[in-house]
Amino acid sequence: MTPNTDQIRQYLQTLQITITDAITLADGKAKFQIDNWTRESGQGGGKTMVLTGGDVFEQAGVNFSEVTGDSLPASATAHRPELAGRNFHAMGLSLVVHPNNPHVPTSHANVRFFIAEKVDEPAIWWVGGGFDLTPYYAYIEDCVHWHQVAKQACTDFSLTTDSDIYSKYKQWCDDYFYLKHRNEARGIGGLFFDDLNQPDFEQSFAFMQSVGDHFLDAYLPIVEKRKDTTFSDQQKQFQLYRRGRYVEFNLVYDRGTLFGLQSGGRTESILMSLPPVVNWQYNYQAEPGSDEALLTDYYLKPRDWINLLK
Repeated sequence: MTPNTDQIRQYLQTLQITITDAITLADGKAKFQIDNWTRESGQGGGKTMVLTGGDVFEQAGVNFSEVTGDSLPASATAHRPELAGRNFHAMGLSLVVHPNNPHVPTSHANVRFFIAEKVDEPAIWWVGGGFDLTPYYAYIEDCVHWHQVAKQACTDFSLTTDSDIYSKYKQWCDDYFYLKHRNEARGIGGLFFDDLNQPDFEQSFAFMQSVGDHFLDAYLPIVEKRKDTTFSDQQKQFQLYRRGRYVEFNLVYDRGTLFGLQSGGRTESILMSLPPVVNWQYNYQAEPGSDEALLTDYYLKPRDWINLLK
């Protein structure tokens, strides 16, 4: 079955509204600013929606983009040399939520479609995406819930090419969201998949939708549980320090950021994932046995969260 780009576009645009409506309701104060944009080259555009200064969320960005081009940037062809010399069409929805309260985790989700074509040759296409969680003061039950919903996103979908896609894509997420220069995970993981085009478009697209549709079920219950937790200025400062790791990953390793910048994407939309306030401390060392030390000593290690409380 040939990929149906109209169907994909409609799904992504609907998902953007569903997620922004839910985040607005959860915040209760701030509204999303809507920014429709087009590329200067005329090859695509999108809608960026950003909420700032809320009661619950310091910043939340949900971006739909659709871009085309005559050639691919180096970030795309480096690991897929067969794409060189092809035009491309890419669509995606990407979101990052940065909460006020350090007891509420930062969260990221993305679902995307890509197709590259060349005259007289079969098209090369795939879908990708996932969601991951970055806590500052973590709770075991939240981590378990997050991964239970991630697994549900996989078990609701009958992908025939792999018997345990949750474990496969959990591992991929653990491996991908890792800061090599820090020897440290960015968070507690979730799901990450890319280059999926098997067994066909219908099932690949269905799985992409399942991942996108499960994000709110995974994240909002954690927000509701933790948003009113009392926190100190010291805990807020630790959150700002840990946000620095988020910035480091996005600017050094994230393939989506690199692709967007190298393909001439809209910089404001690409960098909406960065937190509004962040700090770095030289050679910071958490006090042994503290909640701050517990984050890196326990939570930022790959674990079988699903079975942890059984």
